[in-house]
Amino acid sequence: MKNILAVLLLLMIITSCKSTAGKDSNTTSSGTSTEEDLQYYFKATGNEPFWGIKIGKDQILFTTLIPGKESITFSHSEPIKAMDANVKMYKLSNDKTTATVSIQQLDCQDSMSGVILPYSVKVEIKNNSELETQKLSGCGKYLTDYRLHDIWVLEELNGYKVFATDFQKEMPRIEINSAENKFMGYGGCNSITGQIFYEKDVLRFTKVVSTLMACPQGNKEGEFLKALQSTTAYSIENNQLTLSNPSSKLVVFKKVD
Repeated sequence: MKNILAVLLLLMIITSCKSTAGKDSNTTSSGTSTEEDLQYYFKATGNEPFWGIKIGKDQILFTTLIPGKESITFSHSEPIKAMDANVKMYKLSNDKTTATVSIQQLDCQDSMSGVILPYSVKVEIKNNSELETQKLSGCGKYLTDYRLHDIWVLEELNGYKVFATDFQKEMPRIEINSAENKFMGYGGCNSITGQIFYEKDVLRFTKVVSTLMACPQGNKEGEFLKALQSTTAYSIENNQLTLSNPSSKLVVFKKVD
């Protein structure tokens, strides 16, 4: 009897380890699926009736419990952007269905979970065989690029390579938490913290706060923080994170383990 119990316990441990390993292989340190992050950049859901939408670089997928609209795929199209507000409108169609998706940057509370998301989403959808348009509302968020979730050390600032002598003790660095859209680090003289604003192809560093230690003359922390807060776009290649805006390349970081 004891031998049987021991064998059963061993089997349970092996099964648990396999399950955990499987989860780790499909997720990043930020807890999101790398495959989904690469395929889709925005997700939204709504209730009564339940519906969901995922917007990706190649396609837009709409799912719902509404009969005849359970799963509909549209080719990706660039949104129409409002001039005076952060509002985007997607006009979608395929051989069976037409839809309009409106995304507005406005705090939105999920009617079931109570979770507050940063975007309000409205969907108007109709099969071509129908006379009436189905109107739906819900909440959504952009999926922050999981590749940002790391520690980055400064290499270049405003087009010039930087050295330890440009700063107080060591090179500036930032650690980005893409799951919480926050960052922390060292500016070259003071500790820094803040938040990141992320949308498709848009990255901004906001609400930057630093400690108030006086910096010696010649320290480039102020120049670094100004460049960080001027960022609007980014690229990641060969373990380097490049921050820029329409005027110039601002900062180059190197990924560190």
